[in-house]
Amino acid sequence: MVSSRSICRFVGFSICLLVVLVQLPSNARADAVTTTRTQVSDEALEKALNDKRYLMRQLKCALGEVACDPVGKRLKSLAPFVLRGTCPQCTPSEMTQIKKTLAHLQRNFPAEWNKLVQTYAG
Repeated sequence: MVSSRSICRFVGFSICLLVVLVQLPSNARADAVTTTRTQVSDEALEKALNDKRYLMRQLKCALGEVACDPVGKRLKSLAPFVLRGTCPQCTPSEMTQIKKTLAHLQRNFPAEWNKLVQTYAG
């Protein structure tokens, strides 16, 4: 059984995962870097969560199983910072999307979910 502390830490990782996953490759151009986060639409989140190949690539990158693309590299670089605390800068809408992402990972990628919890919350 996973402890509540582990889950809380993983929620931080999931915030990072959510933000990075929905920044689809077409939106990830280096010339579009800004200091503020772009609001993620529910449609964009659905598209990212339904793209199994893309999602698996990012999960495997986060687990160190495959080479990372630019999105995965950003995910891995942000994860340690996000894991240190909560997400006071997240909006209620983002928190709803994070919960949806967590549920999706637990339901559809249980093996990867367990590995992520062990890797980042252990």
